[in-house]
This record gives sequence, structure tokens and C-alpha cells, in this order.
Amino acid sequence: MTELSEIVAGWPLAASFAAAVTVRGLRASRRRTVLNEALHELRRPLQALALASGREGASPRVVESSVRLAAAALERLEREVNGGGVSLPESRSEVRVRPLVEAAVGRWQGRAGVAGGSLRLGWWTGEALVAGDGVALSQALDNLIVNAIEHGGPAVTVEARRHGERLRIVVADSGRASRPDSRRDTPAEVIARLSGRRRRGHGLAVVRRAAAAHGGRFALRRSDCGSLAVLELPLANRSAEQVA
Repeated sequence: MTELSEIVAGWPLAASFAAAVTVRGLRASRRRTVLNEALHELRRPLQALALASGREGASPRVVESSVRLAAAALERLEREVNGGGVSLPESRSEVRVRPLVEAAVGRWQGRAGVAGGSLRLGWWTGEALVAGDGVALSQALDNLIVNAIEHGGPAVTVEARRHGERLRIVVADSGRASRPDSRRDTPAEVIARLSGRRRRGHGLAVVRRAAAAHGGRFALRRSDCGSLAVLELPLANRSAEQVA
């Protein structure tokens, strides 16, 4: 009975130790995830800048927006390494969405061309304002577009339409089945396949977080015939036409 009593008495200590180890493990896992996401968001604009540097007549807007996104990602990475986190500011500003979408398409048209495809924008509404963070929205757009280029078909389209009091942005591709065989061995395709082995869904996590933080919705449907990514955002109380 004495041995049994000692064993029973030791259970709370063992349970506490196991719980402490589990908590430390979860914290370490979460920190790795956060740091990997920060690295992922730094890598995107650096890729865009590298593409722009190799193109004649690169749009100054593309370069400027890529530098701004790289600076924001670097700031987040520094905060995560040295302590503290980042989130959407409590006082949000009214963001004009069309320039963000146009800049995102401009950043990745070169990437689509290198992969033997195309990237086109269809803006089927007037100017639209969203209350929120332009950097977070730009990061979400970049991830949706690059995912479509790397995992989908050669023809990628980005369309924006107004649905009531919401703005719906749709990124669609023509599917893997429509890829020409000659595309598979291009440098861009080889790099995409190699980097794809190391992916852990950071890009889509960024999109979902941005949608939730702005009171929006995100949905993704994939098939061999193409993928369809839909990002819906609530519009600000004023439309851009009402801004004096």
C-alpha cells in the first residue's frame, strides 16, 4: 500500500511535468509557424522586385509597392524575433482597393509570363473603399495570384465586382489540364515544384487571416479544370465616388 500511495502521490507531479512539456512544445511550434509566415511574406515582395529588375519599363508603382511590402514584412519579422507581435491597428483607414489590385497584378505579370502563361485584370465596378490595412490586403492578393500561377493553369484572371455592400475579388486559373507539356520544364516550373515541397500552407493562412480581420470571407475551390479563389470584403460606408 505504501508503494501504491507513493505512485498515486506522484501522479500530479508527473501530470504537471507532462503539461509543462506540452505547453513548451506548442509554444515552440507556434513560434516556428509565425516565423515561417513572416519569412514567407518577406520572400514574396523580394521575388517581385527580382522580376521587376529583369524587365524593361517596370512600373514604378510595382517597384514602390513591392518595396513597401518588403519593409512591412521585415518589420514583422524583426518584431517576432525580438519580441511582440503585429496585428491590424485599432484605428483603421479607408483603403482604395483598386490600386492595390492593379499593383498586385502588375507585380506578378512577369512571373506568369516566365511560366508561359498570362495574368489579366477585370475590374467591373467603380472605385471601392474598404476599412482596414492595405498591407495585409496586398499580401492576401499576392498569395492568391501566385498560388494560381504556380498551381493552376496558364491563363489566370483577377476580377472584381460589387455585390451589394461587399466587394468580391475572384482569382481564377484554367487548370493543370490545360498546361502545355513544354511548360513543365521551364525554369519557373522547376523552381515552383522544388519550393512546393517545402510549403505548409502559409500563403492561404495569410489570406484567411486578412479576410477575418476585415470582416470578410474567403473560399477556395480546386479541380483539374481550374481553381477559383474568392475573397469578399465589406465595403466602407462611403463609396469612392462620394469622397469629395
